Amino acid sequence: MKRLQFSTLIQAPREQVWETMLGPVTYRIWSAAFMEGSYYEGTWAKGQRLRFLAPGGSGMVSEIAELRPHEFLSIRHLGEIKDGVEDTQSEAVRSWTPCFENYTFGQVGVATELTVDMDMTEAFEEYMTKTWPKALSLLKALSEARAASPRP
Repeated sequence: MKRLQFSTLIQAPREQVWETMLGPVTYRIWSAAFMEGSYYEGTWAKGQRLRFLAPGGSGMVSEIAELRPHEFLSIRHLGEIKDGVEDTQSEAVRSWTPCFENYTFGQVGVATELTVDMDMTEAFEEYMTKTWPKALSLLKALSEARAASPRP
């Protein structure tokens, strides 16, 4: 298991970036970099389970390990989902679980430095190294557009 890190500076307040990253509509937009049609089921609260899913019903089952709104989010990945069935016990799954995906929201003046640290197996390292910058670019564009638009 290897720890990968990605980061971007977003010209928007931390609260705006947080809401854009986790909102169900905007999540689908920026996470499309990984898989078109990606979505989640569950609640963003410490100890709660989340299912990160592709349109066909496959994906990952995870739980929120730590959550400090607008500052830090830690997701503990517990297993995979195939054909709607969760697998947290097979030898294949236990070879890489639990692994963590952590988001740190640092304040830099009025901007946000978003840093993603994630545990990754060698099999997915190249894919994630190529895809995370695309996802962060989408999240940055969404967050900055929302921050620039006037609120009623």
